[in-house]
Amino acid sequence: MRFGLIAVDRSTQQRLPKPSAYHLGAIARANALVNAVQPQPQPGNSVDLPQDHQYVPPAAPPGVVFTNVRLFDGTGSAPFAGELRVDGNRITAIARDGQRVPRTNARLVDGRGGVLMPGLTEAHAHLTWPTSVEKFVPGMYLPPEQLALTAARNARILLDHGFTSCYSAGALSKTLEISLRDQIESGGLPGPRLIPSSVEREPPSDGTLLDPGKADEHGAGPVNVAAFVKGCKDIGAKSVKFLISGESALKPGASLELLYTPEELMAAGEAARANDLWLTGHAHAAEAVKLGVRAGFRVLYHCTYADEEALDLLEAHKDELFVAPSIGIIQATLDAAPPPHFDMTHMKQDAEVVLARQKVLVPELRRRGIRLLPGGDYGFPFNPNGRNAWDLELFVRHFGYTPAEALSAATMLGGQIMGLGDELGLLREGFLADLLLVDGDPTLDVAVMQDKHKLAAIMKDGAFHKLPVSQPEAVAA
Repeated sequence: MRFGLIAVDRSTQQRLPKPSAYHLGAIARANALVNAVQPQPQPGNSVDLPQDHQYVPPAAPPGVVFTNVRLFDGTGSAPFAGELRVDGNRITAIARDGQRVPRTNARLVDGRGGVLMPGLTEAHAHLTWPTSVEKFVPGMYLPPEQLALTAARNARILLDHGFTSCYSAGALSKTLEISLRDQIESGGLPGPRLIPSSVEREPPSDGTLLDPGKADEHGAGPVNVAAFVKGCKDIGAKSVKFLISGESALKPGASLELLYTPEELMAAGEAARANDLWLTGHAHAAEAVKLGVRAGFRVLYHCTYADEEALDLLEAHKDELFVAPSIGIIQATLDAAPPPHFDMTHMKQDAEVVLARQKVLVPELRRRGIRLLPGGDYGFPFNPNGRNAWDLELFVRHFGYTPAEALSAATMLGGQIMGLGDELGLLREGFLADLLLVDGDPTLDVAVMQDKHKLAAIMKDGAFHKLPVSQPEAVAA
């Protein structure tokens, strides 16, 4: 071992200043000390370190074997009795029909007859929308420090409720979700897998932008739109959200208004493809849906007023895109009981119209083979983060899904929208171990997924976020 100074800055390839005599002396003394205590090899001989200095590679961590469970594999098929083994962050073995998975060097988890299933995906995530089941926030905008803490709390809350993946539908901060993603991936914070986004882009207007004070980044014209998309790449975002149409819940008739020209959206599509980004669109109007599809948007929300031409376009591109109707916010608006000073009359009237249309639209989209996912715009004061699994019940109630079909939309299709369809969202050997152990059978009553206390275990990437209670530390030899 020798100590020294690097004479070249590797980032700039510039020579560094010569070290001082003081530093050179310190280096010499350090090297002399090392030579005094370290055995020196003789010519032709190697050094034999004492036995207690020999490197011993650490033992592989034990795997996890789930026993006494029924497996819901994510395809929509009925659960079956079996076992499943996890090693590292992957599912390595599945057994059924009374067979057993290998138990060597594995911790045994007794599922007590519960259902083991893939983790859920929230396809319309707003982790920076502040209200959650743990904290009511009477508004949307928070100071940056509070917003960061709120987003971190919401990420943990969604994981607590079984959502091991989130696809962002836009943020209230330019870069916060990118930092949040990095913290989660490094193990610094608990939370789901995250496809991060930046602010939702809308053109300059007389209203307030979702990105206050950044109007210069929301300029009109194809050049400005393309520059915004490129900027999202530069900060590390993956999903880029555009408000293609307005929102009638906020401004009467706005859902039928287009906020971008065809040329602007085509420029967005070209920039996204050039920078390996995914475009996500808020699109109620039929023309908004059509423009989104033609421009190459990968995810479209709402699609409320889609006409026959829009439906045909969606069907023609069904292998390239996903649709999330966002039923949660609609039902929450209808159910809301606001204080007297907050008039939601107009919002409720609009929600009635949207619900009536979606009850017809969604079954037709499904008949055409378009991939539909739960994800209901959670995070508003009357539709809090943490209640996201409510969308599963609403798919059953309003759209004719069976519980198993709704679960498949949130698991199998969830893996696909995350860009990991060949390794996430199904119980398959080799797939990522994002798993839920449910105390109950959600394929019979999907509402059980709304009770986090019914989630006996939550595993993400092979690590337990929540352990089953009163489980012995049984490790098979």
